[in-house]
Amino acid sequence: MLLRTILAATTLTAALLVPATAAGAAPAPGADRAPTTAASTAAATTGADPAASRVAANANPVIVVGGLIGVSIAYEPIAARLRADGFRVYVYQLPGLGFGDITDSARAFATYVDQVRAATGAARVDLVGHSEGGLVSRWYVKFLGGTDKVARYISLGSPQQGTYVANILKVVGLGSCAGIVACQQMSIGSDFLAGLNAGDGTPGAVRWTTVRTNQDELVRPVDNATLADGATNVLVQAWCPLRVVGHLGLVLDGSTYTVVRQALTDAAIRPNCLAL
Repeated sequence: MLLRTILAATTLTAALLVPATAAGAAPAPGADRAPTTAASTAAATTGADPAASRVAANANPVIVVGGLIGVSIAYEPIAARLRADGFRVYVYQLPGLGFGDITDSARAFATYVDQVRAATGAARVDLVGHSEGGLVSRWYVKFLGGTDKVARYISLGSPQQGTYVANILKVVGLGSCAGIVACQQMSIGSDFLAGLNAGDGTPGAVRWTTVRTNQDELVRPVDNATLADGATNVLVQAWCPLRVVGHLGLVLDGSTYTVVRQALTDAAIRPNCLAL
């Protein structure tokens, strides 16, 4: 049992650490896109973010919520970008690196949110959840009172409807996710996801945004990273067809960051395909 768990964790770690490269292209109209404007075309040419002014000093604190095996230092690149733009940023590493029950992680996260609110005096926070962190955050919002404490929710490559990568471990002889509870819960058809997706998927007055990439190694099919019920769902390659962004790359990629920043400032979503 221990060997199988180690093998599964190694497989997931290797996938998480796949590097991302990038190239730029212009957006085209579609469900995940907005029409090209003169301003966005100029921004793509110069590499500037059309919403590049620093945020207001009274902006909500932003909590970056890590994913499975996501040590906090892995999220420092996106945290540094946010701080440079004037946000107050906190990075939350999941208890036990996210191997345990996602609902337990969500309860621990609820306590952390209250600590951040108390420390900053903010009534609400904004959440940026990567991978499993998006599910932890969403469970918190939906079932643990987060609708009154969260203003904006952004998920990066979160398997909102599950991923067959979790299911496939059984096929390769590692049993049901080698006993890793969170992996079992992220399997397509799990009881956890059935409960999370029952009823209103985007409750409250929270502004819901999801970001996904065609090159995601862990969330397959990639459209399982989307939400219904009024969420804004952004596919990186719908705007930037030549941009190559992996699962971990979603927290490192410059174009993806422009989406995060625009969502946090309620700006129109127009990713900068040339952002580094």
